[in-house]
Amino acid sequence: MVNALTFDVEEYFHAEIFRTGTRSRDGRRFESRIESSIDVLLGLLSRTRARATFFTLGEIARHHPFVVRRIAAEGHEIGCHGDRHDAIYAMSPAEFRADIRRAKERLEDLVGTAVIGYRAPNFSIGPRESWAYPILLEEGFLYDSSTFPIHHDRYGRPNAPRFPYGIYRSGLAWLTEFPIGTARVFGVNLPIGGGGYFRLSPFELIRRGIEYVNAHDRQPVMCYFHPWELDPGQPRPPMAWRHRFRHCVGLESAAIKMALLLARFEFGTARDVLEAHEPAANVPAPATDVLPYAAV
Repeated sequence: MVNALTFDVEEYFHAEIFRTGTRSRDGRRFESRIESSIDVLLGLLSRTRARATFFTLGEIARHHPFVVRRIAAEGHEIGCHGDRHDAIYAMSPAEFRADIRRAKERLEDLVGTAVIGYRAPNFSIGPRESWAYPILLEEGFLYDSSTFPIHHDRYGRPNAPRFPYGIYRSGLAWLTEFPIGTARVFGVNLPIGGGGYFRLSPFELIRRGIEYVNAHDRQPVMCYFHPWELDPGQPRPPMAWRHRFRHCVGLESAAIKMALLLARFEFGTARDVLEAHEPAANVPAPATDVLPYAAV
């Protein structure tokens, strides 16, 4: 089973916990470390011949175009992570359209190919932001990966489907949702797809979870990480202990765990995995174009 490997290409200071903890929204007073982080990451991927999707901020493309070109040149897919890492629930539909259009055009100009995948910063497309799906499809995106089907204090849709499904249809065109990976145990979705959970959890728990989903559910797992999670030397300005813990836990061992993960499983881009594994929910839509979760 080929699982999907993805990275949200942003600086450490773009992370919401870091912004909240330092009370900084623009990150201008912090040094950029994206180039060194990407260097470490691409080295890991090259050694294991793994391919991945890099959901990249327009702001990163603007300030570090070489990084984007290098990622694409090494055979990875470029996706869109918005322009400046702003939450969708804080935008109007018009602002959202302008944001993704600006970032998408900048990324496509750099790599010369269509960008068809999107992930919202902080998984910030919730039920109230379902208006975002038709906009994504209209702007040329074919799949979204902004749903994390877990309980969480800032995001999460625990009742959402756990595997790829069609979330919006317009005529014959579909927008496919590829949720972050979870394993269902005793009626609860456990996060096995990455992020802070990957840094906090024992590697064996993650390994067994992915193996279980591949064998029992016969489905690919969507894994996600950030380049800054492989950078234990990043600045650590003063912040409340709860923010420091959530942002910094496991940074020292993340690269080792990542290497173990890449050695144990076969990974591909989100686009390749979707093309090889037909989403179960590309079925006739009900009367409304936006598919309710209970119907898929």
